[in-house]
Amino acid sequence: MVDPTYRLAGAPAPALRRKADLDGPDFFPTPAWATHALCEVESFAGTIWEPACGDGAMAEVLRARGYQVEASDLFDRGYGQTGVDFLTTDRRVPNIVSNPPYNSAEGFITSALRQAEGKVAFLLRLAFLEGSSRGSGLFKTNPPSHVHVFSERVTFAPAGVTLTNGGTTAYGWFVWDRETDGPTVLSWIPVGLRKRFSAPDPLPLFA
Repeated sequence: MVDPTYRLAGAPAPALRRKADLDGPDFFPTPAWATHALCEVESFAGTIWEPACGDGAMAEVLRARGYQVEASDLFDRGYGQTGVDFLTTDRRVPNIVSNPPYNSAEGFITSALRQAEGKVAFLLRLAFLEGSSRGSGLFKTNPPSHVHVFSERVTFAPAGVTLTNGGTTAYGWFVWDRETDGPTVLSWIPVGLRKRFSAPDPLPLFA
């Protein structure tokens, strides 16, 4: 399901390096430090399903953090179970964590809320908070429990490409927790995690 409101009228166009998202299968691996940042501010009980696993960039960090992870993708990136259409699959799992396809974010959230028994955590543009259809639909009936805003910009690049400049788009972790009832909590992910978890071997930093 493509979310027609994700590109808001009058909003700046996505950076060139993410333009492929609008036309293709959206393969921009998540920087490892962004997933480590989630694990610094949220914990999960039970298995985590990563339904847009790509080459396993996010799943591998979650496993390194001690979680049992199931990974799948609609496309074959050489990792996880392939050919799985998350928008039409119906299964029950404890938790779902992902960086969903840029042009199908709302569909992924709707599917995840139907399938996850515990937490759903999606890495999304902060602009996703905007939009009249979400304000009167998704966020009215299922507001996130927590939005963790990145104080440092998360920079995405196509697989195999190294960027020397920083990103121009603000991101956050949007979390839905069935154990939490109340208004959405807004917080900021501390500065310094990008440097901390971009070290050659960050495992000793949290072991």
